[in-house]
Amino acid sequence: MRTRLRVVGALAILAAAAVAGLSVAAPTIPGIQVQRGAGLTPVDVELVLAVDVSYSMDPEEQALQREGYIAAITSREFLQALRQGMHGKVAMIYFEWAGSHHQQIIVPWRLIDGPESADGFAADVARARYTRASRTSISSALLFGAPLFDGSGYRGIRRVIDVSGDGVNNNGPLVTMARDEVLAKGITINGLPIMLKRPSNATMDIAELDIYFEDCVIGGPGAFVIPIKERDQFKEAIRTKLVLEIASRTPEARVVPASADNPRVSCTVGERIWQQRWGN
Repeated sequence: MRTRLRVVGALAILAAAAVAGLSVAAPTIPGIQVQRGAGLTPVDVELVLAVDVSYSMDPEEQALQREGYIAAITSREFLQALRQGMHGKVAMIYFEWAGSHHQQIIVPWRLIDGPESADGFAADVARARYTRASRTSISSALLFGAPLFDGSGYRGIRRVIDVSGDGVNNNGPLVTMARDEVLAKGITINGLPIMLKRPSNATMDIAELDIYFEDCVIGGPGAFVIPIKERDQFKEAIRTKLVLEIASRTPEARVVPASADNPRVSCTVGERIWQQRWGN
């Protein structure tokens, strides 16, 4: 039995989260293998930002998503929360994902310790070319994100993968198997389900995407979900989520007991929908 947290009024607690004094996990530099231990730069959090660019994300949603991260990373609330940590710095990496064969690092591991480094990270996100790809493999995104910590060059108090997406897993390994493999490494998974479209057979969306994320995707100490249901929520929701993550806080939420054996939404619903529609 594992605990799932669902946000209730998460945006209202932004200011409270910013004054937290706990520490977070540190980033990695892809392609450089180092030992996690002595000689690594200590940070409060190592944070992997895993961002959905599957075809179900229309160009406007992609732009809103990027703009949300750019605004959040450079916001006063984020920088205030950063200063409250034990080390006053975090490490972040930003990659975009779609199907099982599409994961692209946009900004490699970077130390964020103040306005200048935050602005630099945001600028690199902003200048990257937009891409889109087929299928939705949350599981492959998680399995791609987990090894990034091994070569970060940082030692974080916490390690977090923050996965955003507007659909359920329909490609690659089963999402619960990937989730459990990541959690076994001591990594926390948080979720940002994007729920802007009315579910339809054409888009293969489901109405309870937030519950799917709670029961099938997230996990680890203090894991939480912040759903986005309106376009004008993007920037504030992403800012809230990042502040909570770097401040080692969870939102005011109702506790949702759930189990991999008894989820409220089938964790293979995406694979079933895809098979019913395409037969493979």
